[in-house]
Amino acid sequence: MQMFFLGRGSVFWLSLPLSLLLVLSLVLYAGLGDLPPARADGGAPNLAYVVGGGNGIGVIDIVKQEVQPSLRLAGDPRMAYLSLDGRFLYVAQPGSGTVSMLAARTGQVLCSAHLPGAPSFVAFDPGANLLYAAGPASPLISVLDPANCAVQRTIQAASNVAGLAVAVVGAGISGGQGNQLWVSESQALAVYNSSGQRLATVPVPQGPLSITIPLGSIAYVSTRQHTIIAVNLGTREIYPTLFHGGDFGTMDYDAITGDIYVPDKTSRHLYVLAPIVPGSPPPAEPDHSFTLSAAPQAVAITSDGQFGFVALANGDVTMLDIPARQIVQTFHVGGSPRFIITGLYPPALGTTAATTQSSNRLMTVAFYILLALVIAGPVFFFWLRQRQSRRQKPKNLAPYDKG
Repeated sequence: MQMFFLGRGSVFWLSLPLSLLLVLSLVLYAGLGDLPPARADGGAPNLAYVVGGGNGIGVIDIVKQEVQPSLRLAGDPRMAYLSLDGRFLYVAQPGSGTVSMLAARTGQVLCSAHLPGAPSFVAFDPGANLLYAAGPASPLISVLDPANCAVQRTIQAASNVAGLAVAVVGAGISGGQGNQLWVSESQALAVYNSSGQRLATVPVPQGPLSITIPLGSIAYVSTRQHTIIAVNLGTREIYPTLFHGGDFGTMDYDAITGDIYVPDKTSRHLYVLAPIVPGSPPPAEPDHSFTLSAAPQAVAITSDGQFGFVALANGDVTMLDIPARQIVQTFHVGGSPRFIITGLYPPALGTTAATTQSSNRLMTVAFYILLALVIAGPVFFFWLRQRQSRRQKPKNLAPYDKG
């Protein structure tokens, strides 16, 4: 088989534009490096779920920045947990006394559990792979298998339950079996291990309600006396009251900065509290706030701290640019939103049309880099083989015989 080699001049002129293309691609890549990819948590894909919105659960496509058809669900849904892979929604439905597992993409109900107490709260332990559910009409906390909604056992609290949260405090990323379930009782916070054993009782005379627990050592709790308090997870010490306000909704936190986001239904504000650093005096609160068009019921912050979503009582959802501290967009999902959730491991997307175009440009640049490498690689290989062949050419050949 005859091998074809390019001459040195041909190789040079063919390699030059490819090399320039490669350099240009790298320059463009570096120039776009200051545009960090924004991440929208959740869904199928990049969806935010508004519990109580639309016909049961409102759906927002964050990439397209538009409302999608809602997921139909009866039972007055109040709260939800979205699985880490974004495939399943676990929804508390106090109206029907159930917790249901839904396919996040289609809304199909995959399994349900009928539970006592008008279940309105759910929390997930990633280490023990357990789903907790409870409601304000019973002291019983149901422990479910998230694979099939089967009730594994129940935990008896000291009073009817007003809030649930899991503190990931065990060894490893997910906490293993060492995580803790924190429960709001009538005048105390109860702490349980993953086996259901009560570990501690933290008196809270103000009456604890919603609990949010960032990764770290502090839990943040709203109370019936319209205050926000903080509790050290290790020492169980209660810090001086952080903030006085109105009727607080479901809180969330920024996993990047540690800021706590507190919706105040009375003042129509979303307050942002600076995180407590153990060993240092609590900061003056709030750090800043957002003024909203209607009473905020709940807030969700994406895992990269780029976006915030605030569910409003009038059926709207306000989208926030967290780093810029400004409102980006408002969506109307309808219904009576009570909770909003996004997931944990999202693909990259842009915050605006401009940054979405930049992300597309970045993908195009990556394609050209790959194309340049694919073409230039074989050309360089052929040139190298030709050069080696010329160096190895025998020098003592017999003279050419014309005759």
